[in-house]
Amino acid sequence: MYIWFTVLAGLAILSFSFLKTFFPYFGEDCAYIRRSIKLGVRLLKYKKIKPFYSILDCFLDAAQRHPAKIFLHFEGREYSYGDVDKQSNKVARALQAEARLKEGDSVALFLANEPNFVWTWLGLAKLGCPVALLNFNIRSKSLLHCFSCCGAKVIIICPELQDAVEEVLPTLREQGISVYLLSDSCSVKGINSLSDKIAQASDQPMSRDLRANVNIRSTALYIYTSGTTGLPKAAVVTHERVWAASFIQGLCGVTADDVFYINLPLYHSAGFLIGMSGAIERGITIILRKKFSASQFWDDCRKYNVTVMQYIGETMRYLCNTPKKDNEKNHKVRIAIGNGVRTDVWSEFLNRFGDIKVRELYAATEGNIGFINYTSKIGAVGRANFVHRFFFPYTLIKFDIEKEEPVRNSQGLCIEAARGETGLLVGRITRRSPFVGYAGNQQQTEKKRLRDVLKKGDLYFNTGDLLRLDHENFVYFQDRVGDTFRWKGENVATSEVADILTMAHCILEANVYGVKVEGHEGRIGMAAVTLKEGEDFDCSDAFKQVVNYLPAYARPRFIRIQPCLEMTGTFKMKKVKLVEEGFNPAHIKDLLYFLDPEKKTYVPLTDTIYRAIANREIKL
Repeated sequence: MYIWFTVLAGLAILSFSFLKTFFPYFGEDCAYIRRSIKLGVRLLKYKKIKPFYSILDCFLDAAQRHPAKIFLHFEGREYSYGDVDKQSNKVARALQAEARLKEGDSVALFLANEPNFVWTWLGLAKLGCPVALLNFNIRSKSLLHCFSCCGAKVIIICPELQDAVEEVLPTLREQGISVYLLSDSCSVKGINSLSDKIAQASDQPMSRDLRANVNIRSTALYIYTSGTTGLPKAAVVTHERVWAASFIQGLCGVTADDVFYINLPLYHSAGFLIGMSGAIERGITIILRKKFSASQFWDDCRKYNVTVMQYIGETMRYLCNTPKKDNEKNHKVRIAIGNGVRTDVWSEFLNRFGDIKVRELYAATEGNIGFINYTSKIGAVGRANFVHRFFFPYTLIKFDIEKEEPVRNSQGLCIEAARGETGLLVGRITRRSPFVGYAGNQQQTEKKRLRDVLKKGDLYFNTGDLLRLDHENFVYFQDRVGDTFRWKGENVATSEVADILTMAHCILEANVYGVKVEGHEGRIGMAAVTLKEGEDFDCSDAFKQVVNYLPAYARPRFIRIQPCLEMTGTFKMKKVKLVEEGFNPAHIKDLLYFLDPEKKTYVPLTDTIYRAIANREIKL
């Protein structure tokens, strides 16, 4: 018996060693697939049961199950699930009475990150109203554009954004729009106070009949794209999409005992869908901040015993740029969920702040395909597996950077990119993975649909992103279509060049793009950069970095020094204006530099050099 036990134990050890050697991610793959199937079954159940069970119903169940549990911490105050439920009832009743809102009426929220945002949305959900989440940074033309997209007749604002609304108030009044201010009083004609009405309203539960016709395919939200290439587009977010996004926390290993830190704007899908809706799905506590603060981040985490943090874009790099402290690893954060972190920053973050499981994501608010890197493999935005591909079919196709269109064969079909080759990610549009599109913008919706991809008549969602799948099934983000440019017959990935530039000791941030040069094909590399505090531009060090690490065609020939880089509210760099402005020193006040290969350094870009380039006296 002992011999058989020893043999079986030996076989088990050998099997484990075999799996670890040849399938190193087997355990993590199995755990992720198990979670995916479990959550997928739940979503199928929600699609079938009647009456429809929404994320609001999930919140109501949590409020009934543990009314005293803290749902929200904000600026020293705490609000339980029961508190938020009652306050949202008061909001719903006040809006029902004052604005005559009913099921299906769209309402726009123009609010900062604050508890009012949370219970106002819940109150509107109880009335069956779709909600448009307006970016609190937009003004004037953009504000009117975003508001008109969703077809709302009511906008709810906070006092700190009142001035922005007053700018467009005449237009809103002409269109018969009702404006409600979360304040006890307001002397401006055309803006109605709301807080006083909320205070007087009953906190008794709202009837479910008020949202009786809401179903899983009904519109829950309008969330706006960041507007890096023009005016924002209103992505239609159905209740099905809200559920799917709320499951991301569960897929990343978040449990009901965790404490989730939200410092990203609630008007964006990361803060609202992954953060707040995910917290409701898990039944956990949220720490909400008005805005991200790198200097106060870890103090907040320690104060509130945060176990799960969120990041996007450059926020993790901002944390790495803070002065080093002795207690940097003294915290309880175990998971970080987000997207857009550079490989070098990722490594530095782990070295400085400890063994935190970074769950890098790839997704788009309106898209039908996404990935999660559930293995902590540094640099990857996700991992492909057969279950994921079965439920959300996708492919990478060859893409012509110069023509900015997919490469097609003689039959007019797209060509799949080889493994290891960069390709355009497209997701097949099916009932299980739909693409709803943009509100009030059929042209942009159609632009995102790609037909005849792998066979005649098929339909795919065009992500507009270039990705690469390696031989271990890891997915890597390469660049966005339009960001990648072509020079000297070669494709240049702006994100890769930016990573190299920031290796120069003087450069804090880099925004890389391509500009046209008269008489030349394609676009040549240029970068707008900001410098570290107290640093001047080190021409020779920057030259050394780009020459050592980049091929000649990818080296930025022009550098523009800026006091700050223009970004969207979610830290995505804006490039359109920079591309249009080009590199003419007569039209640009910022300092400009030119890479001079003969002098082996960057030199100030003078009018003389500019004219020599225009006259082709300087070879590029």
